Amino acid sequence: MHAQPSPSGAPRRAFLKTLGASLIGAPFIARELFANPPSSRVRYASIGASGQAWTDLSAIARGKNVEVTAVCDVDTANMARAKRDFPKARFYQDWRELLDKEAAHIDCAGVCTPDHMHAPIGMSLMQLGKPIYCQKPLAHSLYEVRRLAELAKEQKLVSQMGIQCHSAGPYRLAVRLLREGIIGKISEVHSWNYKTWGDSGTLPNRNDRVPSSLAWDLWLGVRLKRPYIHDGYYHPGNWRKRLDFGTGTLGDMACHIFDPIFGGLGLAAPTHVRSEGEAPKATNWMPDAKVVYTFAPTAHTDASGLRLTWTDGQRTVADIVTQTLGTRKRPNEGSLLIGSKGAMLLPHVGLPVLLPEEQYREKYRERGLDHWQQFVDAVRGLDTTQADFAYSGPLTEAVLLGGVASRFPETTLTWDSAQLKFDHPAANTHTHREYRKGWEVNGL
Repeated sequence: MHAQPSPSGAPRRAFLKTLGASLIGAPFIARELFANPPSSRVRYASIGASGQAWTDLSAIARGKNVEVTAVCDVDTANMARAKRDFPKARFYQDWRELLDKEAAHIDCAGVCTPDHMHAPIGMSLMQLGKPIYCQKPLAHSLYEVRRLAELAKEQKLVSQMGIQCHSAGPYRLAVRLLREGIIGKISEVHSWNYKTWGDSGTLPNRNDRVPSSLAWDLWLGVRLKRPYIHDGYYHPGNWRKRLDFGTGTLGDMACHIFDPIFGGLGLAAPTHVRSEGEAPKATNWMPDAKVVYTFAPTAHTDASGLRLTWTDGQRTVADIVTQTLGTRKRPNEGSLLIGSKGAMLLPHVGLPVLLPEEQYREKYRERGLDHWQQFVDAVRGLDTTQADFAYSGPLTEAVLLGGVASRFPETTLTWDSAQLKFDHPAANTHTHREYRKGWEVNGL
């Protein structure tokens, strides 16, 4: 493999020295590295510069009182737009080097990388006392999710997961109506998505040339070294299909689609999870998943609890969905909630439709919020975030449980969230993964 030399050695040593200093005295944080609480401007660093990272960076930069101070991307080919739009920013290829050199010059940061690097970067940022905007899913493993949520709480840090639809008017309206009990107590939910972030094929036996712009070792990060495969097998987009790097369609989209259900019904982690789809291949998630969750009852559900069924790809939805919708076309992605007084069709992201329509003639609206500006204002001490890690941690936990369950088809797993433990010994081996040597992160 013709990989370029990794720039990780010296930056890693310097970064670990800085972070090591932060662990002396007060737990986790070096007080001298704290930026002063900003009253007017917020100095922002973006870890990621393309795709959704560019969307987040652009949206936060458009906010009031924001200065883009630093940008990092492992692929320098992704930096052209950022260099054009933010000429005063400093640019890095190694996020550890950015933290080493910019810790005293940034007030907060965004993490928008492949899923496997969310926790290592996020934990390192929070240990430096930095508020964090992290894309969904919050992390790659259940243990990582828990640790990020715990540290954000311990350090009382502003946090926000990048489920921007959470702040959109339609989802806010759905949450309000569910909390008001407009369709009664909810007994079952069916959620679906058309995407197919899976691959039934095998790993290609290839060893391709690494593009000169890409630091492949940095892209791999905490995962074991392996040959680069071109044509997008990993980078820039298909990493979502790979067990080591992404979390499949469920991880990509359920954080969005489950969000108003969690918010509206007051759900916590499920008690049981069962996959009725095909188990992953050696290196790939499979398409056409079906996962069934059982949740304990809340004030907004049936007294017996809630059953939530997720399907994706070409998987057929339950008959009750077709029967309830009647002649109404089912959207490509969304949910149907069945209540004691009626039903709610909730397209992603669209206004909720109350069924049967002749029973619900009143029109409802809810004002949307700016998810990104909310984060900026919270960093300034002017607001609070609505998708902080205290909320988005349990949401992501539920999503990732489906990925673990997919490894054990037709097996109902009992989940003890407090202990972060299944009743199935083999399933417990998938709650956490060790990082490769040299990439260990304190607290993970």
